[in-house]
Amino acid sequence: MWLASRGWRIIAERVKTRAGEIDLIVRRPGLVAFVEVKWRARAPSLADAIDERRLARVAAAVECVWQNYATEGEDIRIDVILLAPGHKPTHIENAWMPFG
Repeated sequence: MWLASRGWRIIAERVKTRAGEIDLIVRRPGLVAFVEVKWRARAPSLADAIDERRLARVAAAVECVWQNYATEGEDIRIDVILLAPGHKPTHIENAWMPFG
């Protein structure tokens, strides 16, 4: 709902691939985002919720299916949403930047 209220259209949830699962796939004009959602019971735990290893796993899953969703020549990216009770969601856009 939070992403939808910001102009995103949810096109898939919990997409399973041989490389792993993609939590959400969302679209805005010209852009498809593959979103990893991390929820923690306490906000301080969010700092450790996502790392390069986890993002690499998401990127591998995206590699398996992106062409099924970005069919109109849209740009694609991997985003992260961090959630904890009592805190506004944190949306990290274009979170996956692989290192050399």
